[in-house]
Amino acid sequence: MFKRFIYLEWKAFTRSASFATNLGLKILMLFLIAYFSVAFLALGIGAFYILKEMKLDPLVTVNKFLIYYFLLDLIIRLLLQAIPVMNIRPLLILPIKKPTIVHFSLGKTILSFFNFVHAFFFIPFTIVLIIEGYDVVSSVLWYLAMISLIYINNFLNILLNNKDNLFAIFVGIVLVLGGCQYYKFFDITNYTSLFFDALFHTKWMFLFPVMALVGLYYFTFHFFKNNLYLDAGLSTKNKIAKTEDLTWLNQFGTLGTFLKNDIKLIKRNKRSKTTVIMSVVFLFYGLLFFKTNGLYNPVMHIFAGIFVSGGFLFTFGQFVPSWDSAYYPLMMTQNIPYKGYLSSKWWLIVIATFISTILASFYLYFGWQVYLTIVVGAIYNIGVNSHLVLLAGAYTKTPIDLDSTKGAFGDKKAFNVNTMLISLPKLLLPLGLYWIGSKIMDPNLGLALVAIAGLIGFALKDKVFSLIEKIYKTEKYKTIDAYKQKS
Repeated sequence: MFKRFIYLEWKAFTRSASFATNLGLKILMLFLIAYFSVAFLALGIGAFYILKEMKLDPLVTVNKFLIYYFLLDLIIRLLLQAIPVMNIRPLLILPIKKPTIVHFSLGKTILSFFNFVHAFFFIPFTIVLIIEGYDVVSSVLWYLAMISLIYINNFLNILLNNKDNLFAIFVGIVLVLGGCQYYKFFDITNYTSLFFDALFHTKWMFLFPVMALVGLYYFTFHFFKNNLYLDAGLSTKNKIAKTEDLTWLNQFGTLGTFLKNDIKLIKRNKRSKTTVIMSVVFLFYGLLFFKTNGLYNPVMHIFAGIFVSGGFLFTFGQFVPSWDSAYYPLMMTQNIPYKGYLSSKWWLIVIATFISTILASFYLYFGWQVYLTIVVGAIYNIGVNSHLVLLAGAYTKTPIDLDSTKGAFGDKKAFNVNTMLISLPKLLLPLGLYWIGSKIMDPNLGLALVAIAGLIGFALKDKVFSLIEKIYKTEKYKTIDAYKQKS
């Protein structure tokens, strides 16, 4: 039966209307997987000797900070890792045992990149421990415990995926614990390191994470199995309806009507709400580049500037018009001007970019040059990238089911690896312009070139919109056909 499930998954992938896009993303993801695999492998081999040179005990030091390692792993999973995705409803009317469906769906997550990438760190590190004279049995049992904890995070992500705001809560926990340790108020590692050290020095201790993993899988299995009914876990829950007039937008005519729909969409759906949360997270992206001196090439500063102000653009804009896929065919039967529809999305992106730029004013702490870089990035986002995301939307035909039920077998993450991969081409031009300007004269000329590109794009807005409108009309029926398929 598992073989048939795999066959159905393959057919769904190859017959999808967005097959070419999905295939391209899979290839790009393979390169990304290779990069992180090599990085973890290098860290796994080199960590022991680097810590030795620092006159630290490698095993004790690694065990000391494993609490942060696993917390950050869980945070990344909550942000990016998709939970099992299967089209369950047709299977429930077939003579297929429910345990088989659940086991297969959970088994898909076991092979996830988010799980096996950790092996590239723990396997070489364990081998180095053995080579350097550590007890063989203790090293192997410690490795088994680490892998068990990795898979515990995997199943915790599946169970916690239903809970709103957990990402922010876990980020807050890490920041509080890290801050308390940095300022020497409280060091959580003094307590957690005892447990991780015991996993190595007390041979039977590895049974605790192994048994916890078995118990968690058993609980996850029965949780999904008990909700695997059309009239139970998979049914749609009705909530109290709330009406919002937003009458002040009526003064903008057709544009105001579309803006009202978009604002209501963002406020009422978790996937769209996540884009707002991620826009706030993106504001702090620049801290990775502007705070450290000499760690990154100065050319990467414009990269950070674009991301800081473009969080909403890259998360919400990437899925235009997929946000409206549920009623897109109905919209196309009405006398709706494409230009008004696209303008509403554009203005929403512009307003969000402007707000992000204002909120990012705390970067003035690092100097006027840093904040100027962010402002230039915002100008480029408004003048160029806002058009590019709308243009890409004509070819990105992946439907979004905003009414999908919370629970098993549905991917409701609005922010994922695919979103980031689609975003990469939009960053190459500003990086190139900034590099050229810096080489010819200085970084100020680089910023000027990027800003000029944004202003030119803004000046050509009407002509660009006419071109995009024609492309949307050309792709209209292909898009409608794609949205009728299951995502």
